[in-house]
Amino acid sequence: MTMPQMAEIVLCSVFAVFGYLLGSIPFGLVLTKLAGLGDIRAIGSGNIGATNVLRTGRKDLALATLLLDAGKAGIAYFVGWGATRYLVQNHIPLGFQVDLWNTAQTVGLVAGAFAFIGHCFPVWLKFKGGKGVATFIGLLLASMWQVGLLFALTWLIIAALFRMSSLAALVAAVLAPLFIYLFNYGPVAVGMTSALVVLIFWLHRANIGRILAGTEPKIGNKKKAAAPPGGD
Repeated sequence: MTMPQMAEIVLCSVFAVFGYLLGSIPFGLVLTKLAGLGDIRAIGSGNIGATNVLRTGRKDLALATLLLDAGKAGIAYFVGWGATRYLVQNHIPLGFQVDLWNTAQTVGLVAGAFAFIGHCFPVWLKFKGGKGVATFIGLLLASMWQVGLLFALTWLIIAALFRMSSLAALVAAVLAPLFIYLFNYGPVAVGMTSALVVLIFWLHRANIGRILAGTEPKIGNKKKAAAPPGGD
C-alpha cells in the first residue's frame, strides 16, 4: 500500500466517524419533542423523517426537519472535503504528488455517505432512524449539484404523475447513479451512490410492497399537503 493510499484511508476513517455521528442526530424527534408533540416514533410510520413529522400537522416542523436532515450530509461532505484539502496542502508532509481534488472528493463523499447511514441507523435510537431520502438529496446537492437538481426534478415529475412520494423518491434514486455517470464524476461516486440507492430500496421495502399492491397512500389524500421527498 502506498503512502497516498494510507493517508486517504486514515482521512476517510476519521470523517466517516464524524459523518456518522452528525447523521445520527434525530432532528425530527428533537423538533417534535421541543414543540410539545411527543415522540414522533409513536405515530404514522414510526420513522423520524420529514414525511412522518408532516403527519403531526406541523408543516413548519416538517420543512425544518427536511432541511436539517438534508443539511447533515451536506455539512459532512463539505467538512470532509475542505479539511482534506487543508490538511494535505498545509499539514501533511507527504513528500509526493497527490491528486488533491479526487482525494478530497472521496473523503467528502465518505463523510456524507456515513451521515446518510447515521440518519438511517442512529446509535442514539437503537439504530432505528429514517429512510434517508432527504439526507441523500443533501449529499447530492453538496457534492454534485447538477445531479441533486436532476434528482429533485425527477421527484417532482413522478410525484405529479403518480401522486406517491415514495415512488417518486425510488425512481429518482435509481436514476441518480446514471446522472452521476453522465456528468463524469467518476467510478467512486457512481459506486458509492449505487450502494446508498440499494440501501434506500431496502429501507423502502414496505412502501414497495404497498405500491405493488396498490395500497400506497397518495399525496393529497385525506386533505394532507404534499409530503416531502421520501417515505420517512
